[in-house]
Amino acid sequence: MTAHDDAAAAAEGPGADGSPVGGTAAARLHELGLTLPPVAAPVAAYVPAVRTGDHVWTSGQLPFVDGALAVTGLVGDGPDDVPPDVAKGLARTAALNALAAVADLTGDLDAVVRVVKVVGFVASAPGFTGQPGVVNGASELLGEVLGEAGVHARSAVGVAALPLGSPVEVELVVEVR
Repeated sequence: MTAHDDAAAAAEGPGADGSPVGGTAAARLHELGLTLPPVAAPVAAYVPAVRTGDHVWTSGQLPFVDGALAVTGLVGDGPDDVPPDVAKGLARTAALNALAAVADLTGDLDAVVRVVKVVGFVASAPGFTGQPGVVNGASELLGEVLGEAGVHARSAVGVAALPLGSPVEVELVVEVR
């Protein structure tokens, strides 16, 4: 099979079993049991992502699922806090939402050359210092979906509060074709 045949097969869409063909980001999402959600509607006066030249900058993405936050509150180790492992899963969801915003501008995730930077914000209870572990949820998802193109620079920042009481927010800078 030639490269042209591979590209044609990928353009045809799903294989006979309904799974995406090829080693594409769509195929990796399918293997992970994930689909890109609809792009979350902005909660204020901004757009979900902007492309300038060969980069896409996403706005901060919250871990919306079906238009709602499943969990709200501060991340920490106290009895009333969002546990760090739950927040890590929420960071993963927020990163998936950010990838949806990228794909919405580029047509699909195969346009991604590399994730340049991830910024993860964690609404942190006083004394909580585990922000890097929480934001790993986003970083790990990007690696699983994009492979080497998902390896990035990153900041994990603890904050007092996030919009709508979200425990996490993730934004991306992505180089695209």
